[in-house]
Amino acid sequence: MVLYLYGHNEAVAKFVAQLIPMCRDRGFERNAKAIGIMDDGGHLIAGLVYHNYDPKAEVIEISGAALPGKYWLTRDTIRRMYEYPFLQVGCQMVFQRNSARDERLLWMLSRYDYTFIKVPRMLGRDHDGVICTLTYEDWCNNRFNKRLKHHQPLEHSDELPAEHAA
Repeated sequence: MVLYLYGHNEAVAKFVAQLIPMCRDRGFERNAKAIGIMDDGGHLIAGLVYHNYDPKAEVIEISGAALPGKYWLTRDTIRRMYEYPFLQVGCQMVFQRNSARDERLLWMLSRYDYTFIKVPRMLGRDHDGVICTLTYEDWCNNRFNKRLKHHQPLEHSDELPAEHAA
């Protein structure tokens, strides 16, 4: 069982940044929003950070990380992960920057209908990156949402605020 932590944006963003090598030193911008994922003992085990929001373009970047070996990526977590940018903020697209070496993550994102753009040297002189994009329409029409209907809004008492400060 996992629990969700809202309203602790800075603490969750700092936790996530420490787990991502390219973010450790710089972290995320101050106004980033975040969802913490805790185990049933109340310990933070994973987090999702929403940053680089562009209200004109209606896009936002998602970064996430988890402690190794922890169970956190449930159907409810995936629903909450995309419900915030698409249904609460009103984004038309989300994107992620990932390592081209992380074939497992890229495979998982492909199953969710992400589109990939390989960027040579994006993560360093000898480290290619991939920009992964997911449009609102692709999210609504992917096979998981067709079956689970995650794209239909649910009421949460613990949801993030609908506005995302720029």
